[in-house]
Amino acid sequence: MDEGSSRPRVLIVDDTRFDREVALDAIGDVAQVETAGSAEDALVALRRVPVDLVLTDLHLPGLSGIELLSRVRAEYPDTDVILITAHASVDSAIQALRMGAADYLNKPVHGDELALVVRRTLDRRRIQAENAHLRDLLATVEECRPLAASLEPAEIHTIALDVLLARLDRAQGLAIFHRAANLGTDDVVLRGWQEPEAESLRAALLGEKPIDVEAVPLPIVLEGGPLLEMVRAAGVQPGRMLAVPIHGRASEGGVLLLPESDRRLGDKDLEIARLVAAHAQAAIQNAECYHQAKERAFVDDVTGAYNARYLFTALDHEIRRAERYGTQLALLFLDIDRFKLVNDQHGHLVGSRTLRRLAEVFGTCIRQVDTLARYGGDEFTILLVDTSLESGIQIAERIRAAVARAHFETRGSASLQVTVSVGVAAFPMHGREPEVLIDMADKAMYRAKSLGRDRLCSATEL
Repeated sequence: MDEGSSRPRVLIVDDTRFDREVALDAIGDVAQVETAGSAEDALVALRRVPVDLVLTDLHLPGLSGIELLSRVRAEYPDTDVILITAHASVDSAIQALRMGAADYLNKPVHGDELALVVRRTLDRRRIQAENAHLRDLLATVEECRPLAASLEPAEIHTIALDVLLARLDRAQGLAIFHRAANLGTDDVVLRGWQEPEAESLRAALLGEKPIDVEAVPLPIVLEGGPLLEMVRAAGVQPGRMLAVPIHGRASEGGVLLLPESDRRLGDKDLEIARLVAAHAQAAIQNAECYHQAKERAFVDDVTGAYNARYLFTALDHEIRRAERYGTQLALLFLDIDRFKLVNDQHGHLVGSRTLRRLAEVFGTCIRQVDTLARYGGDEFTILLVDTSLESGIQIAERIRAAVARAHFETRGSASLQVTVSVGVAAFPMHGREPEVLIDMADKAMYRAKSLGRDRLCSATEL
């Protein structure tokens, strides 16, 4: 049945025009009706537009009703058949029912009787279809369960794509989404594409122009628009595409795209897509909450920099990575010179503002891949990845000079200036464990203080 139509379709097959018209009058208000004078004409009609029910005479010129029943059951298994004959026998009735006929009627058939049998058959089909769809929805819910257990947005999009492909019985699809680790950039997951097409799609979808994943508010079948044009720009001609958005509450989000292929997408496909989208969206929002809570647990409330707990995690990770790839890293330990005087003379509110402003100054001197953390009190650390001792010393000097030039607000119109002492240690030269590196950088910082403050010292000098 065409999901876009509100009424079922019935094909009446009879070589007698009078009998066709009687049947048409009886069921014309029940369904959309088409007629054929032979089994051969009926097969032509079925190839043109599939129907829900074939109502056929048993005795026809050419192919018989039994032969038509056999062909319909083989070629259109979702179509029901009711046989009508003026020469019924128990054997023919049993044969027809065994071959899959939905019902069997004797001529002459009264209009009311025919309408009742047709309604009963169509109602059964409708109930069976509704039950099958409910089973599909339940199976979809079951397959969506892994989404709730995932806390990684990229994994959520991948699982959602695989579930949608399986539930809609599609071979090709893709997911485009923002990468949580580097917001503002996109990533793509592809399923079912040959490598040349896959590479073209990646190039087109991950180009310089960012994809507006918010442009699709609800699951919809696209016939045009920017998303479809980007896919076509890769040399892929999908015709229409099903677009299923997955939106978080914050910056996470993406969209699943499935080409329509040979089987047209219908209302039931969209309902399944909405169900998958709802589960994936809940999972994305849950992942956002988790990562936000995790982020808050690792962020210092005063400065907005990471805290010491995060430093140890990041330092251990980066040391393992440096060991694996044979690279270096540098660790800076910074202490504000005579910071107690700032608190004593201007108050702790100004002291907190000074710490926050210092974190901003530090941030302007380092890269996004580097890690700034407040170690405690007036002490900060900066982890510089893929950085040698020499480069670390240069960066430390740049930070020291930037702090010395900066002005910090007080309660009045005047401003104050502060300086920092910096210790520099490097992996693997000064240590291979987080605690050792921090200790070496800390001792180098204290040496810088002992030498007069507002200067830096390398752990090599210890």
